[in-house]
Amino acid sequence: MVAAVCNVNDVLDGHVSLDLDCLDRIYLNAYVPNLQVGGQVVGFLTQHLGNPIPSPAIFTKLGNAFRTAVERFAATHEIPVIRFAKDARKADVMRPYLKAATQPGVVAIGVAQEFQNVFCGWKRKTTTPGAVSFAFAKADRRVSVYYFYVLDRDFGPGFIKLCSYFPYPAKVWVNGHEWAKRQATTAGVAFTELANGFAACDDPAGLQAICDRLGPADLQRFFDRWLARIPTPLGLADQAAGYWWELSMRQIEVSRTLVLDQPRRARAFFEALVADNLDLGRPDEVKLIFGRRIRKDTPGSFATKVVTRGVEVAVNVFYRHSRIKQYLKEGRALRVETVVNSPTDLGCQRRLRNLGELQAGLAPPTGGCLPSNVSARAVPLRPRCWRGSRSPRCRRANEPEPCASGILASWPWPAPCACCSTPSSASPTGASAPR
Repeated sequence: MVAAVCNVNDVLDGHVSLDLDCLDRIYLNAYVPNLQVGGQVVGFLTQHLGNPIPSPAIFTKLGNAFRTAVERFAATHEIPVIRFAKDARKADVMRPYLKAATQPGVVAIGVAQEFQNVFCGWKRKTTTPGAVSFAFAKADRRVSVYYFYVLDRDFGPGFIKLCSYFPYPAKVWVNGHEWAKRQATTAGVAFTELANGFAACDDPAGLQAICDRLGPADLQRFFDRWLARIPTPLGLADQAAGYWWELSMRQIEVSRTLVLDQPRRARAFFEALVADNLDLGRPDEVKLIFGRRIRKDTPGSFATKVVTRGVEVAVNVFYRHSRIKQYLKEGRALRVETVVNSPTDLGCQRRLRNLGELQAGLAPPTGGCLPSNVSARAVPLRPRCWRGSRSPRCRRANEPEPCASGILASWPWPAPCACCSTPSSASPTGASAPR
């Protein structure tokens, strides 16, 4: 007799009112590709800027000009400038300014001292009398950085962080759910918000189609739009000469949100799930969840981490620099987040143009016993036992409640089951992206 296969819908008994996948928090690096080694720095200072000697003193001159431009920009547009305290939570400090904003624009500018990987120069010994020669190498130094917090017409709140010292590394932060909300409003799709997400929607399929549209081109437009408005240490002449920023993925969060019709169902299911899945961080489970080979020399500690803040509980499972987090959102929705802190952990290069490939790698396979990521729906899961029964089968009438053990492991995770498919080891072609 063949045992029936159970799935998440059986467990939740059809009480999911909304099931949505969406890119969540998106954190990008911005770097100038041809200003990454000492020889390129010398070429920039001499051939491009026309200086006879590539002196490190030029860095100070360029940085001072940028800082002056930021002060002038803030004064001209009456933008508040906030100097962050050492231990301040920047999001909390800026939240009132973002909430008060009603029109797209730069809402506030934050200033902080942070360690950045920048170029340092020193004088080299030469055999030619009177000759001056400098060498350049990167090092971590504490320098000034500027956070330009903006309210964007497409993405809502976000920020661009620019370092004031050469070669001017930058960061970009936006939220995919906020983008989806604005696109849904423009398309006339009615919805109810659930903090950073959606609680209900009149057209779930249409909303999912909107979420699926967000891609590299939208993120690039956001970056280009604001670089054209805010002061930057590189100008139009530098851009024309090929000295401009490119984007790469620093942290990508993909989420699946299942909103239940009654909060009591969500909490009861989640509490049972936490109690029965404390062993998911073991290497033999991690290699199935992430579909990656775990060896003795694989870096990282393998454990299930349960974080409790007040009455809120979150379950985390780690693989190298990435993790999967599951928690109860506002007491009524199950949120599963795949947080990719290093795309190379999953066989993908970092450049923004590879975002589609990263998402495709998180897509469910056409078959297999373990659904591969947060976008699988109503897919048969691995057979699981029920409380009081050793047989993997579906629950019949008057039988005990289903055991939550394994439901988290059988949840849509970001990699195919190792026993059903072999993940590709191929990397995208082209130049290696920076760290």
